[in-house]
Amino acid sequence: MKVWDGFVRLTHWAVAGIVLWNLFGPTDSTHRVLGYVAAGLVAARIVWGFVGSRHARFSAWWPTRSHLVDYLRSLAKGKPMHHVSHNPLGALMALFLWFLILALAVSGWIMRLDAFWGEDWPQEIHAWLSVAVEVCVCVHVAAAVLMSVWTRENLIRAMVTGNKQDKHQRE
Repeated sequence: MKVWDGFVRLTHWAVAGIVLWNLFGPTDSTHRVLGYVAAGLVAARIVWGFVGSRHARFSAWWPTRSHLVDYLRSLAKGKPMHHVSHNPLGALMALFLWFLILALAVSGWIMRLDAFWGEDWPQEIHAWLSVAVEVCVCVHVAAAVLMSVWTRENLIRAMVTGNKQDKHQRE
């Protein structure tokens, strides 16, 4: 079944590529431009969360407290609940990664302002945020692989093709 539309997949993989480039590439003008592009893509994806396709909308996957509790219980029982869109932990990670990417763009912009010339704290914040992104990306990728194996649902392929197997077809 079609879950992830082209815009969701494009923003996901474009931001992923930019984040990888900016984490490991040179910190030059390309780094700055790509950082702003990533922030723009995240902002566009947030807008898409309100107006986009059914499964892209926040209403389909917002990680409420009750959804998180129910999902964590299902994991503890060894039978993770199936979600057509993001599961609540994946949704929480997506939101946190978006926050970090936007915060990185803001801290990078602040670093270049004359008002903060000679100040170390903007660069320190930017560095800490980049470490947080590295850790979260590693957790995100590991979780996608782990859950793909555990649930026998290839989540990475789903983010490439946009399609997930209908749970009812598998039962």
